Amino acid sequence: MNRRLVVAAVTFLLGIATAWPALADSYGPVLRGQDLWDIARRVYPNEDVSRDQIMLALLKANPQAFDMPCNANSPLKVGVMLQIPNLTQVQALSREQANREFERQLREWENHRVSGETLVCPPEPQTVAVTPEQATAPATATTATGTAPATATTATGTAPATATTATGTAPATATTSPVSKPVASAGTPGTPAQTTTPTAPLSGGASKQPATLVHYEEWLGIPILALLLIGMIVRKYRRRPAPVAASTPVAAAPTEEGTDANRMTVEETLAKFGVDRERGLSAEEAAKRLQASGPNALEEKHVSLLQRILPYFWGPIPWMIEAAAVLSLLTRDWNDFAVITALLVFNAVIGFREEASAANALAALKNQLALKARVLRDGQWREIEARELTPGDVIRIRLGDIIPADAMLFDGEYLSVDQSALTGESLPVNKGSGDVVYSGAVAKQGEMTAVVTATGANTFFGRTAKLVESAGSKSHLQESVLQIGNFLIFSALALILVLAEVELYWGTSFLHLLKTALILLVASIPVAMPAVLSVTLALGALKLSKLKAIVSRMEAIEELAGVDILCSDKTGTLTQNKLTLGEAQPFGVAAQELILAGALASKAENHDAIDLAVIGALSNPDALAGYRQVRFMPFDPIGKRTEATVEDADGHAFKVTKGAPQVVMQLCQTDQETRIRADQLVDEFAAKGFRTLGVARADENDQWVFLGILPLFDPPREDSATTIAEANRYGVAVKMVTGDNLAIAREISGQLGIGTDIRAAEALFAGGVAHGELPEIAVHRIEQTDGFAQVFPEHKYGIVKALQQGGHIVAMTGDGVNDAPALKQADVGIAVSGATDAARAAAALVLTEPGLSVITHALEESRRIFERMTSYIIYRIAMTIDIMLFVVLASIVFGFFPLTAIMLVALALLDDVPIMTIAYDNTLPDPQPVRWNPERTFAVSIVLGLLAVAQSFGLLALGMKVLHLDGAHLQTMLFLQLLVGGHLLLLLTRTPKAFWARPYPSWQLLTAVVGTQLLGVLMCGFGWLVPALPWHLIGWVWVYNLAWMIVQDGVKWMTYRVINQRASGETTRPSFRQLVTALENG
Repeated sequence: MNRRLVVAAVTFLLGIATAWPALADSYGPVLRGQDLWDIARRVYPNEDVSRDQIMLALLKANPQAFDMPCNANSPLKVGVMLQIPNLTQVQALSREQANREFERQLREWENHRVSGETLVCPPEPQTVAVTPEQATAPATATTATGTAPATATTATGTAPATATTATGTAPATATTSPVSKPVASAGTPGTPAQTTTPTAPLSGGASKQPATLVHYEEWLGIPILALLLIGMIVRKYRRRPAPVAASTPVAAAPTEEGTDANRMTVEETLAKFGVDRERGLSAEEAAKRLQASGPNALEEKHVSLLQRILPYFWGPIPWMIEAAAVLSLLTRDWNDFAVITALLVFNAVIGFREEASAANALAALKNQLALKARVLRDGQWREIEARELTPGDVIRIRLGDIIPADAMLFDGEYLSVDQSALTGESLPVNKGSGDVVYSGAVAKQGEMTAVVTATGANTFFGRTAKLVESAGSKSHLQESVLQIGNFLIFSALALILVLAEVELYWGTSFLHLLKTALILLVASIPVAMPAVLSVTLALGALKLSKLKAIVSRMEAIEELAGVDILCSDKTGTLTQNKLTLGEAQPFGVAAQELILAGALASKAENHDAIDLAVIGALSNPDALAGYRQVRFMPFDPIGKRTEATVEDADGHAFKVTKGAPQVVMQLCQTDQETRIRADQLVDEFAAKGFRTLGVARADENDQWVFLGILPLFDPPREDSATTIAEANRYGVAVKMVTGDNLAIAREISGQLGIGTDIRAAEALFAGGVAHGELPEIAVHRIEQTDGFAQVFPEHKYGIVKALQQGGHIVAMTGDGVNDAPALKQADVGIAVSGATDAARAAAALVLTEPGLSVITHALEESRRIFERMTSYIIYRIAMTIDIMLFVVLASIVFGFFPLTAIMLVALALLDDVPIMTIAYDNTLPDPQPVRWNPERTFAVSIVLGLLAVAQSFGLLALGMKVLHLDGAHLQTMLFLQLLVGGHLLLLLTRTPKAFWARPYPSWQLLTAVVGTQLLGVLMCGFGWLVPALPWHLIGWVWVYNLAWMIVQDGVKWMTYRVINQRASGETTRPSFRQLVTALENG
């Protein structure tokens, strides 16, 4: 069994056992006004009697228990059972008489307290004169289960009495003063009590009971239970260490199948799996093998529905709610038990539903990021999900691919593989025909065909590559939220301990106090804060996916909201990525011969945009039919060219290449005139925004001949200029990053309005990319540059690092495997549409559609998500301050507990509904990049929270001094005030502007607020679970809260203004006219 569980259980039982003397008595060993009112209210649940009437009747019926000469409102003596008067005698006391009398007694009690007199009744019993009213008062002993027969023991005799309850009869003993008191056998409420005569006297004199306020040994249970509670909270909210990244896992022992594959030749392997290297598997055969071997993925642990539900009933917060429910059972408070149980179930249902919603959203994102594979089926190349691969499938691996399964290479020149994530090798490994590559490795260079030898759990390392994986890291906001939650929790615990001391001092029963404290803690601490933020992030990520931006790390949403510099690729992001061949510029050959040579150095199956543009420019598409590519070397960022070995129809072999003109010309033996002409053409085309390719051909002796230049043009996207202007309005500077030369970069950046200060990356990093701190002058130069040309992958890393060193939050786009370091270094790495698997795995944001507008829409939406989370945090802190300070201070200062346990539970229930709709609220994105600002959040929260406390005390004063409400109706009014004021506060905190300004609340949030408010009004109006409140008072509560809402909104605006002034260095104070204007204009 779990050791922590055993320790927690033993500690809890020890605390209960130690405090059992307090728990054993249904009403506790000591009682005061609030507890007596709770008891009496159960006897008259549906009668229109005031608290003061019942309290005065209790005092008159129990003079021996209250020890009137010592103190008119002293606690009950230990062990004395409470005598409940019947309804007739309660109603015989007018409200005015009861109010005056009880106020006098309360003043007497206060005088004793202020004078510092010991709250211990005299050791010797004192005689109290019995009034006629007291002589006829009923003496039926009542417990939490109803009335119980009591035997009153006096100095002169014993007075037996019997009362029948719904649960039967039970004996009890009541110790009284020496004066004989007639004991009544009470009938049903409203009927006169039958008086009995005392019987034989009890010898031995008066029975003396200890008259101390509480049993000292009962206090021992309080710190034990408190320490247990604190331990559970710490265990729940403490910072958990991030899981160790699986970057260098220990290699599992090779499976038998994998070992055989290493030993066999290519032909033996193909024969073993029964596959044709030219046609691959048939679709039917692949389906059979997939069914037999299972999907190419590790088996995920199945979690049953019950296992998903149980955690909502197990943990620190559920334990507190369940403990309160058990305590309600012990005291037979059935209404409290029903509502507390409803709170537990409701929280579980809401939590389960929202978790399922977030899980579905994340599953949808994971599906969109699923690993793909190019497979040969029925002689046709097609792209399928990697999980559908089966042993024997023929796959093609090329630059940037994450190898989807263990496979043996058999066709192609070479493949350079990065296995560092699997074996820890720092350098790529060169592979050739007959070598085995492993699942999870990354293809760095080259292209080869392979046959799958093992899939899923049967792979060499027993797992596939994981693209969507959270390393357990938390964003700055999430870390800060956890710290705020811990602060609020421990503050609430401290206040509750203070409340416990005061309440026990005043004589509240331990059982009642423990139950109320648990519920107060649940109602006030930010229990739902982690769930609300997680759901908000998950639903926000789902919304971003609809905008064609898939989030692979949830914490990236916060960083995306704070991005102030976006380094964007040119091709495909700023431009259309639809290359069109311009007018060919041949050097000594025909134009179509030049284009044909370029087409032969291309491969249509690769779907490369440049290759397709060159092939598409052939006047006769069948011109390639007479040639066969023997070998093909694809383009890579290092060589910057492609090369193919080709045989014509006569079997004559030759080589062709195409690539960067300066690179191709270096292969050729050209004269100075040819070089000058080529450079001029490149410059002319670059000035027009054209991209140029040099084409050359080599004979059998590898003598390269320069054939000419092919101009390609990738025009800017139609929306790029407006999108860049929009990004600038949102405070985001766009810097262009391209591998093209300076001329092309300057032409495109000028057309798009980025700027003309474009610099070559090599000039900025003349000494190479440093891994330490860069000089300040270098950082400043990079910050001032509008764009970067002739960029290599290592330059991207240096650019990101320099900008981060300057204090910026940087987003960087990339598409290649060599962009992975820069994407990981950036605060938000963005893999553009069509990026390699390696780039997608390294990025925090994966675009499924080309264009810069996708990124700017993602920036805008991320700021909306950030605003939702911030507004909820402000609301939650303010509400915690309101509830805790008001309840504790009211109890300490006035000796009056403003809310009953059932009211606290109902308040928590009604608050849960609108809170969970915050994730759907309408918000305006901040016009500038946003970062987590704890000082501003705390300042606004504390101001609004203290105003809410003042608001609650104001209504309490009105209810006591102006409306002269009794305790029950005052509690109902305060319950309605906290409910209405809390939900109006939620509407205030959702925007720094006036609450009526746009954007208006979403229909989900508005419906939840209106629905819960209507339910709360009906509860208070019809007396559901709470004493009924007159409808006109309900209306006045609403008027009072609406008036305070306007005040709070004005103070909120002034608080934001002061904070913003301090941030900007201003010192002017807002005038009242400015305040009114701001509220009117929003």
